[in-house]
Amino acid sequence: MSVTVRLLPWSEARDTARAIRYAVFVEEQGVPVELEWDDHDDVCWHAIAYDAAGTPVATGRLLPDGHIGRMAVLARARGIGIGALVLQALMEKGEDLGYPQFVLNAQTHATGFYRRAGFEPVGEPFEEAGIPHLEMRRVVRAG
Repeated sequence: MSVTVRLLPWSEARDTARAIRYAVFVEEQGVPVELEWDDHDDVCWHAIAYDAAGTPVATGRLLPDGHIGRMAVLARARGIGIGALVLQALMEKGEDLGYPQFVLNAQTHATGFYRRAGFEPVGEPFEEAGIPHLEMRRVVRAG
C-alpha cells in the first residue's frame, strides 16, 4: 500500500479536509452540516492521507489540548489501514509537541480500531450528532 500522510495547518488542509469530512460525516452518516464545522480547525494540525495516485482519501485533526478528532476515511479507501496511518501521524505530532495523552470521542463501532492503537474507554457511551460515541484515552507518559 503506497499511502502518503501529510500534516498541514488548516490554511493548507482546508479544502481537502472539508471535502473528505463532508462526504463521510454529512453525506454518508447524516451529521447536520452545521455540527461538522467549528472554530477549532484553525488551531489544529490536520493529517491528510493520499493514495498511490495522489488522491486525498482520509483526514483527521489534532487539537492543541491533545484531542484527536474528525477522523474520516472515504468509503472506497476503508479497510486497508489508511485510518491507522492518519491516527499514527497525529499521535507522532502530538508526541513531538510533548502532549502527555490523547483523547478522542470514538463512534462506538470504531472502538476496536482505537483499542488497537492503545486507546482505552473512559466513562459511559453518549450520543453526539445522533451517533453513539465513547470517550477514549491513550496516555503517552505519566504526568
